[in-house]
Amino acid sequence: MSLLMIGCGKMGAALLSRWAGMPHQEITVVKPSLTAVPPKVRLCNNIDLLGDATFEVIVVAVKPQLIATVLPPYQKHLAAGGCIISIAAGYSVASIEKHTGPQAVIRIMPNLPAQVGRGVTALFGNSRCSAAQLATAQALTDAVGHTLRVDSEDTLDKVTAVAGSGPGYAFEIARCWIEAAQALGFSAVQARELVLNTLAGSMEMALQSDASMDELRDSVTSKNGTTAAGLNMLRKDQIISDLFDATIKAAYQRAVELR
Repeated sequence: MSLLMIGCGKMGAALLSRWAGMPHQEITVVKPSLTAVPPKVRLCNNIDLLGDATFEVIVVAVKPQLIATVLPPYQKHLAAGGCIISIAAGYSVASIEKHTGPQAVIRIMPNLPAQVGRGVTALFGNSRCSAAQLATAQALTDAVGHTLRVDSEDTLDKVTAVAGSGPGYAFEIARCWIEAAQALGFSAVQARELVLNTLAGSMEMALQSDASMDELRDSVTSKNGTTAAGLNMLRKDQIISDLFDATIKAAYQRAVELR
């Protein structure tokens, strides 16, 4: 498959690092900001160097506010029967088609753990996409982790709020946890090792289990024990539940505003 990526920021580079290792891939990147170039990837500093080349897939990996000016000149490089895949958060299919005309457009919303093969990606294709095009897109998203196909852009925006932005929430929770461990007297290195390995082990345990989060939580909580004491504070007045509800809703609302 021939693939052209327009732009390549942090998320684009995360995807590219995994896609470059896929068999039968020919990848060209225009206007990249890469510090390291994966094997088998061709770089072009500007569109003129593409000549008359066409590609089966064009991946739009620029900031949403740049799409209107950046995307139209690339339309001639999309092969007949090809599709556009956009990773721009909040930028709708209808907005993309304003610049391309009627077109097979697929939106994907990956998150940054894609760079280590543990990403979560929502995938939505418009009605002009064929089953083969959707399968191609899913092969790309499966290569970077877990794929969730959704049937509307609104659902994709909700996934953005939960999973796309989710690593930011996870890192912030880890930061607070690490600081609390340091306040107990652990060094910065020790606190980081304790917290990150506890998080990683707990999440791996959850992924390998069919038990609910309530059941897993209770399995490590003895009556009147240390975990119970900590959880009583963590769950006091449902502060953390209300905070997460507000966090997800704020991210979703922002995604809606960006449409």
